[in-house]
Amino acid sequence: MAARLPRPRRPSSLRLRVLSGLAALLVLGLGTTAAAGAFVFDEYLRSRAERTLAANSERVRALVATGPQTVNGDQLAAVIGPPLGIVALDADGTALDHAGTTASAAALIGAGVRAAPPGETVRLRVEGHELLARGLPSPGLTVRSSDEPDAHPTTLVLVIDASVDDATIRSLILRQAGIVTLALVCLLGLAVVVLNVGLRPLARMVRSADAIAAGRRSERMPLAGRHSEIDDLARAVNDALDAQARAEERVRSFAADASHELRTPLATISGWLDLYRQGALSAEQLEAAVAHIDDAAGRMRLLVDELALLARFDAGRPIGRDALDVAALVQDVLADARVIDPHRGFGYEGPAGVWIKGDAARLAQVLRNLVGNAAQHTPDGTAVRVALSERPDGVRIAVSDDGPGIPAAHLEHVFERFWRGDPSHSRATGGSGLGLAIVRAIVTAHGGRVGVTSVAGSGATGPTGTTVTVELPRAARRPGPGPSS
Repeated sequence: MAARLPRPRRPSSLRLRVLSGLAALLVLGLGTTAAAGAFVFDEYLRSRAERTLAANSERVRALVATGPQTVNGDQLAAVIGPPLGIVALDADGTALDHAGTTASAAALIGAGVRAAPPGETVRLRVEGHELLARGLPSPGLTVRSSDEPDAHPTTLVLVIDASVDDATIRSLILRQAGIVTLALVCLLGLAVVVLNVGLRPLARMVRSADAIAAGRRSERMPLAGRHSEIDDLARAVNDALDAQARAEERVRSFAADASHELRTPLATISGWLDLYRQGALSAEQLEAAVAHIDDAAGRMRLLVDELALLARFDAGRPIGRDALDVAALVQDVLADARVIDPHRGFGYEGPAGVWIKGDAARLAQVLRNLVGNAAQHTPDGTAVRVALSERPDGVRIAVSDDGPGIPAAHLEHVFERFWRGDPSHSRATGGSGLGLAIVRAIVTAHGGRVGVTSVAGSGATGPTGTTVTVELPRAARRPGPGPSS
């Protein structure tokens, strides 16, 4: 078998997909954090400007409220101080004087404030700047200039430029962009290192999988011993590989056993036919030869039928689900056994009229196999008993004998196909080794369980014997008389 080449790395590898997803998450997270920080800082600056405007408005209001005031126009800005501007308006909203603003801006501010209620902060967009303005009544205020007649404004407007901090916001955004880019590069570099370390177990698993595919069936996925998800995956794959290896071994053993079982009757048929062709059989011997050939053919037919039955159960074929009286079924099987072996005691313990749902023919086969095994593998005269008992969830059938028993080391194998206690696979004890395997397959198909207990020995030190128990689910009692078996 040619070794398979290692799988080429694909562009859409797990590492690339993880890194791409992580990069997208980092960009989204860091970008959102930076944008939120810039937004919060911008709101803080604007809120601070509003608080500054409100605080100075109250100070000017308190100053004007003390009585008539006369101020020098050139020193008007000193009344409030930077970063505020001030505009003096007459009753018509005309700008009489201003400080900290341009003349054109003063006219626009006057128009905007005049349209707003007194004392309310107004947002204006003037000459590309966002201004906050608040008008204050100024009765009794006189503004005196050296080259202009005295002005008597009715409203003072305090103005603050809220866009003076835009440059600060832009600088913050640029710096945050640089920090986010640097952090993204560093985090992705760290992620590459972490992924390379974290994906090493997967890389080892890939190499092991390639080795297994190349024919090294004993290879298994490595375990790091850290109880991680990768270890769980490797353990599950190893369990699956072990199960497959066991299944393949069972198939090989099954094929070998089946061929062994078929070889003996085929050899018998072939031997008698060879003798016939050679003319070595007399007229009297010919009838005996035909009988031997027929017996061997019958054993082959029985084996093939049993194998076909097991194959049907392995394939999950449905079985009959008719209501039947299992007590009557047991009695019928025991009656047949008494006819076949009249010198052996066959006993029954249990009630009458115990109903279950199932396939009567298959369950009869189960009982015949168990009773037949008990009679076949025990000395002549050994009693065989069948005990039937009802349980809350079903019925229990126990087939017991007082024979020499089964060694404890053999109990776990008795339901295996083609297994016999005689390691030479001799037919001295009869059977094909499929009887109990068929019992388990039929009982399992009915949703039941089968088990065996045994005490082996010569009987000198205490009672010996074997008990095979079959547990089947219960069915509702069928009205009227039960069906005949």
